[in-house]
Amino acid sequence: MLRTVKASAIALSCVVAGVGLAGCDEAEAFTGTRKLTVEGKSVNVSCSGSPVEDRPVIVLLHGGGDSLDKLAGIQQTLSATERVCSYDRLGAGASDQPGEPQTFDSTGRILTGVLDQIAADTPVVLAGHSLGGLIAGRYAPDHQDRVAGLVLLDATSPTQGADLDKTIPASATGLGAELKAQTVAVLRGENPERLAAPDGDVRPAGDIPVEVIQHGKPHLGVVPEYGPALERAWSEGQEKWRGLSSRSNLSTAANSGHYIYVDEPDLAVAAIRRVADQS
Repeated sequence: MLRTVKASAIALSCVVAGVGLAGCDEAEAFTGTRKLTVEGKSVNVSCSGSPVEDRPVIVLLHGGGDSLDKLAGIQQTLSATERVCSYDRLGAGASDQPGEPQTFDSTGRILTGVLDQIAADTPVVLAGHSLGGLIAGRYAPDHQDRVAGLVLLDATSPTQGADLDKTIPASATGLGAELKAQTVAVLRGENPERLAAPDGDVRPAGDIPVEVIQHGKPHLGVVPEYGPALERAWSEGQEKWRGLSSRSNLSTAANSGHYIYVDEPDLAVAAIRRVADQS
């Protein structure tokens, strides 16, 4: 049963009670792209699909250097049966630039502000790619009251910095040294979002369903000398994400590079729907 009637009833209650009622108008099920104000910043949000009774809202988190536009295809597919939203983080796409360097806490507050306005009290499933997966994995343990499930699509390793130190020695030169230096700089916050992503332990997020999907086609071999070791470290990082929940599952997208939801969209969609079903 669609929740359109329920949403209309909420809106009517807001009109009757007045604008002082918390949450009024902010969880309206809009379709299309809208600018929402979160902590004084303009955040670009896209939502599609109808709210469905007893189903979570699916929230897609793009990777670093991307925007919600990259997720348009998978969002459209999912919205045939789910309520789905995506958003540009500060410093990405059409959202405002961050006023200062960001941390997992500050980018998490933006995510919370977005969820307040697009989902209100409805549970959510976070589906994050790469850096978006890292953010989702860091966010869920502290927000078990609203995160009902996770899908991590080739999420950045929770120990990416240490992984690089282990695989590319300080004595490396040429492409190996350049790759390490560039990645370390990004992890320090030298990226469009100004988001620092230090290593950290994977903390449990309760017993929520978690799907961790890693790429199957090697793509870290741009530096042949270190490529195999980098691939092994990446796989080990994906295994660490299983620590999020006792109900976690790790699988490999055999025909995918890093962009699993582009290379094998049906696989990604099935995983997201499966987690929504289980949550």
